[in-house]
Amino acid sequence: MNALLPRFLKVAYRKEPIASFISIVGAVDAAIGGFGSRWSLLSFGLMMVFLAALLRWWQMQKAQAAIAENTPRHYLPPSSSRTPLPMLTNERHRR
Repeated sequence: MNALLPRFLKVAYRKEPIASFISIVGAVDAAIGGFGSRWSLLSFGLMMVFLAALLRWWQMQKAQAAIAENTPRHYLPPSSSRTPLPMLTNERHRR
C-alpha cells in the first residue's frame, strides 16, 4: 500500500496537475479540520475536493468533445471508378 500511493499520486498529478493540486490541498485541509475538530476547515477541504473532482470531470468532457469533433479527412474517394490494373508477373523470357 505504501508503494502504491506515491505512484498513484504521480500518475494523477502528471495527467491533470491543476485538478490534482486542488484535490491534494482540499484533502489536507479536510484532514486537518477533521482531526482538529475545526468544522469550517473540514467543510472547506471537502468543498475543495468536490471542486477538483468537478473540474476533472469538466476537462474530461471537453477533451472527449474535441476528439469527437475532429473527424478524419479523406482525400481519396472510397472506391475508384477506374478498372484495376493487371497483375504484374515476374516471368522473364529466355532466348
